[in-house]
Amino acid sequence: MAYPPIPPKPVIEPGANEDDKSTTHPLHVRIRQQEILADLGVLALQGRPFLELLNETARLTAEGMEAEFCKVLEYLPAQNRLLVRAGVGWHQGIVGVATVGADLESPSGFALHTGKPVISNHLENEQRFRTPELLVEHGIRRAMNVILQGDGSPYGVLEVDSRSEGEFSENDVSFLQGAANILGMAIERQRYELRLKAALDRQQMLVKETSHRVKNSLQMVSAMLRLQANTVGDDTLKQHLAEASSRVSAIGRAYERLSYDPDVENINLGAYLQEVCRDAISGLSQCKLDFELVDEMQLDTDRAISLALVINELVTNAVKHGLSNRSDGHVWVRLARNDENSAVISVRDDGVGLPPDFDLRRSKGLGMRIVAGLSEQLQAAISHRGGSNGTEFVLTFPLRRRVDR
Repeated sequence: MAYPPIPPKPVIEPGANEDDKSTTHPLHVRIRQQEILADLGVLALQGRPFLELLNETARLTAEGMEAEFCKVLEYLPAQNRLLVRAGVGWHQGIVGVATVGADLESPSGFALHTGKPVISNHLENEQRFRTPELLVEHGIRRAMNVILQGDGSPYGVLEVDSRSEGEFSENDVSFLQGAANILGMAIERQRYELRLKAALDRQQMLVKETSHRVKNSLQMVSAMLRLQANTVGDDTLKQHLAEASSRVSAIGRAYERLSYDPDVENINLGAYLQEVCRDAISGLSQCKLDFELVDEMQLDTDRAISLALVINELVTNAVKHGLSNRSDGHVWVRLARNDENSAVISVRDDGVGLPPDFDLRRSKGLGMRIVAGLSEQLQAAISHRGGSNGTEFVLTFPLRRRVDR
């Protein structure tokens, strides 16, 4: 963002006496003005709601000028008028409703289009500009306008007004322009943040829409595989098709969560895996599933999908092979943190156990080959134990992908 420009010499009503002004204003007023500029700087950095920022700026500016009125005027190009967006001292129904002209015959319009501060110390005798009806209605005797300029097009004008006698001076212009510059930068920052938010919202909407369509496509593929499995007469082929449908469904679950999860890059691992496990045993057996989530954690979506496929295979195998002859079997799945950088998930059943010569790395079954391959991709360590009281697989995986150097 560009630094605010040094304010040009103001257009001052002929006859204004700077020496008189400097002798009648005590030093503490100038000190207070510097304090207010510092306060406005802090306020601009706090990210206050927009209207609150405008109104607080108007209040502090009026205090610094010892004036009864101050307003922030927003330029409306289509109407060539300035809307009273915020302010202090004005009658009810003015702020957010009233407008003044933005042409060069208007003091605020002149400040807007030329960038030059305008001081009108005697509005009743003003010959250069017309006096806005709004000021006449409130008995304003003197006014001062400066442009509100950011990096882009001007936002509008900051104006201070007073019913009291006296004169605004160049010292007052320096304070008012300083306040306007701070507010202008804050407005420009908020404009940038709004544009950025709109772009991010659109990107997120597109990602969600894409995820939703991918999910629907995967569900259709899964349904077609299940339908095909129900129509073939070969039991082996039927089993393969059902397994393929289950794997596609596991991937689809991730995209289903992405379609309504605000975080499109990461996924709530516990909730996701719990649904995957429920899908895995659905329709396969009457066995009981216990899913224990010890710690909440997030995992990037790509790795979460790979992990889900591993767990899908392990749970499916536990039900189909370990508990194939039982209707009262039990499968336990437990997810917990191992340490700050890794987590551990176990899949255990109370079935018949593993064959004595079982070797995960040498297994020829497609399911175990998927488990071994994806575990390697996940940079995970997998172990198993098996006996007459059941089987347990334990997978320890990093929560963030490790990069080899």
